[in-house]
Amino acid sequence: MSSQAPGAGSGAPKSKVFVEGRYRKLCRDLPQTVFFCPDCKGHPRRRRGCARCEGFGKLTRDSVQELVGWVLGSAFKTRKNKFHGAGREDVNVRMLGSGRPFVVELLGPKCFDVDLAACEAEINRRNEGRLEVLGLHWTEKSRVALLKEEKHAKEYRALVRAQAPLDPARVAALVGPRRAIVQKTPERVAHRRADMDRERWIEIVKAEPTTPAEDGSPQFELVVRAQHGTYVKEAISGEDGMTRPSITELVGTPCECAELDVLAILGTEGEAAEVRRPEPAFGAFLDE
Repeated sequence: MSSQAPGAGSGAPKSKVFVEGRYRKLCRDLPQTVFFCPDCKGHPRRRRGCARCEGFGKLTRDSVQELVGWVLGSAFKTRKNKFHGAGREDVNVRMLGSGRPFVVELLGPKCFDVDLAACEAEINRRNEGRLEVLGLHWTEKSRVALLKEEKHAKEYRALVRAQAPLDPARVAALVGPRRAIVQKTPERVAHRRADMDRERWIEIVKAEPTTPAEDGSPQFELVVRAQHGTYVKEAISGEDGMTRPSITELVGTPCECAELDVLAILGTEGEAAEVRRPEPAFGAFLDE
């Protein structure tokens, strides 16, 4: 495969280059894109006196976008990029499986003879235990719209903590055919999502007791397949009745999602759409 961007040898300057791949996020402190402070918005002047971010301008030290963009930007000789993901996960949710598709749009590159395999290796070397990228390759602008429009179901693994002893029979009964649930817009995303009821499907394929939490609270592990747009954490807690039925309602005791992983990006109807690979257990790759 050529190491040069498509069309770069035509003599006409290119204002943008598009690189596609997948990322696996192995830690629980990494947003997908730059997480600017909501108060100062990262503005150079306003952030100086910002109490929320203490002048940093961001709420996390880095992001998938920055860790990938720093290496690609250095190779392409540009500091500007846009990151386009096929959906996103919360900051504290790991993205495992074969990873989440993404496209990096590099703006105003000055170098086009770039070895993407070497860039991939460098990103992975710098971020071992936190981030892994797979299959970097040249792509076109049209892929950005496709990534944004595709509606993928996903498979999740959740560590669920209960506030009271659990009935093992009710936990085991969670496994079964798809259930329809109705979710009101969760409070945590109400500032950027319309307030409405959403009907989604979930399918629980595994529900097994696991080691109690440090405080002795009972815990169990779920593997859940869910329709695109399902709020999985709220499907577990119920958020005071805003999701019906919820795992809390089905097991008969208040529950919360202690840890969550995305295991697979599936097809629209939940069919397998990627090669599976062994996954780290909960608590693996803890930040020091």
